[in-house]
Amino acid sequence: MNIWSKMITALRGGVNEAGEAIVDSQAMRILDQEIRDATEELKQSKDGLTSIIAQQKLAEEKCVQMEKSIAEYEGYATQAIEKDDEKLALEVAQKIADLENQLSTEKSASGSFAQHADKLRSAIKLAEQNIKRLKQQIDTVKATESVQRAQSAVAERHSGTNSKLRTAMDSLERIKERQALKSAQMSAAEELDQENETDSLQQKLEQAGIIANGSSAQAVLDRLKHKTNS
Repeated sequence: MNIWSKMITALRGGVNEAGEAIVDSQAMRILDQEIRDATEELKQSKDGLTSIIAQQKLAEEKCVQMEKSIAEYEGYATQAIEKDDEKLALEVAQKIADLENQLSTEKSASGSFAQHADKLRSAIKLAEQNIKRLKQQIDTVKATESVQRAQSAVAERHSGTNSKLRTAMDSLERIKERQALKSAQMSAAEELDQENETDSLQQKLEQAGIIANGSSAQAVLDRLKHKTNS
């Protein structure tokens, strides 16, 4: 397969995938339309059945009328025979033959209408069952889809809430850290102030001669001499 064939195949695959994606996204709308189409076709089939049954009834009525006419003309033929009117009797017999042929045709038509009506009734019954079952399945699918949408919305909101909570917790931790740092700074400042106050008091006592001003070389030397003489 050369590169152009591969590209064409890839494009066809992309078109098919895009078509399938569109069909999937519009699946419920397509199903609803198909149900409406099937229901309309079922209505047309019922109208056709009504027409066939009407034609069957007309054919049956014609048969009944022809049978009456045949019986009537048979009576006429009998009377003509009784009167030895062979010509009239033959003419009546021809009429009876014509009526019998027509009767045979109408009975055949009536039987054909009856067969078609029976087949169409079965087809309509099956179609009604299929449409009913399909509608039930579609209702179930719609209900499931609604539940899943609700669950998805709840999950998204819950996820968003968790995200917000995490953000809030992070902010709270940062605030706590700033507060802890501020407290440490304030404590350090207080300690420095206390140390400064202590140093100031020490200097004042030393200047007043109340306490010695630390150690000096002379003081250390005098202490060592005293220790040696002792």
